[in-house]
Amino acid sequence: MAQDDEGLSLAYRLGWRIRYVVMHLFGPAQLSGQGDPHERLDRERAAKVAEARRRREERERSGR
Repeated sequence: MAQDDEGLSLAYRLGWRIRYVVMHLFGPAQLSGQGDPHERLDRERAAKVAEARRRREERERSGR
């Protein structure tokens, strides 16, 4: 489960956690690779964090 939450709102983090638990309880059986719903959720969250970091770095560079 992802731990990094830079740039993620409380509402997104709560919704993500709920989706993760729901997939665990009611989702498909554990799949390998790209078909695994938990891995897909982790990739989605990592992409959002990476985008938030990129935007923050751009703001810091333009502010100097």
